[in-house]
Amino acid sequence: MYHKSPSYRAAYVLILAFLGLLALLCLLPAVHLLAVSLSGKAPASANLVTLWPMDFTWASYQKTLSNENFLRSLWNTAERVLLGVGLGMMLTVVTAYPLSKDDRIFPQRSRYIWFFVVTMLFSGGLVPNYILIRMLHLTDTVWALLLPLLVNVWNILLLLNFFRTLPKELEEAALIDGAGHWRTLFSVYVPVSLPAIVTLSLFTMVTHWNSWFDGMIYMKQANWPLATLLQSIIVQVDFTKLAANPAELSQLSDRSLKASQIFIGALPVLLLYPFLQRYFVKGVVIGAVKE
Repeated sequence: MYHKSPSYRAAYVLILAFLGLLALLCLLPAVHLLAVSLSGKAPASANLVTLWPMDFTWASYQKTLSNENFLRSLWNTAERVLLGVGLGMMLTVVTAYPLSKDDRIFPQRSRYIWFFVVTMLFSGGLVPNYILIRMLHLTDTVWALLLPLLVNVWNILLLLNFFRTLPKELEEAALIDGAGHWRTLFSVYVPVSLPAIVTLSLFTMVTHWNSWFDGMIYMKQANWPLATLLQSIIVQVDFTKLAANPAELSQLSDRSLKASQIFIGALPVLLLYPFLQRYFVKGVVIGAVKE
């Protein structure tokens, strides 16, 4: 039986301690935010809260979740994320598949790749994009937020390179069995590429969830996504968006309100990540091709 040397064990312990410290540094801000959001006005305003609530109260969450503007913005963001991730990943997959082929199969492959890469280096800028959205009559619609971000060239490049690493025998076996390119893509390539697809889907979700500037310039206030509403409340300190009367605000701390809104805004991603984590480490391609 192989016995690990003392130096190996010491290095292993140091690595675990270092990773544990990094995890703690990532966790503590979220714990502090939750503690502030559950604290009363006096300790929160005096900046006395650390990692445990003081004068425990649900008032900030009750105010946030009972506000129509906040709930409407949350729904607008959920709609944007569902459409953006679904349509965006569909376009990413069907674009990356042909671009992953060899030049002998797709002779124009290099030209199309450079066509996409150029769009990463040069863009029309804010004003032409805004004029285009206006001319297409897409302002104040969800498509004004989706279309500019629907085709992510970086995701396409990552996925096509992942496709190129898959064993060629998988595609050849499907073609011998009579499958066409569409069947090969969705029955062979997509199932064995779930780790890459799920990872890119998470990146796309976070992009849409956190994007606030496009909502500010393309959407009316009633249709703002959540990130735009939070930017207005937290950065510009404009509590009129909460439709709160002075008597209610006098009983709440602005720090508790901000903390509750930030925590609710981050909660969906925090809850979703553990369910997607297994795709990041699972090698589904291993063993797909038999010797």
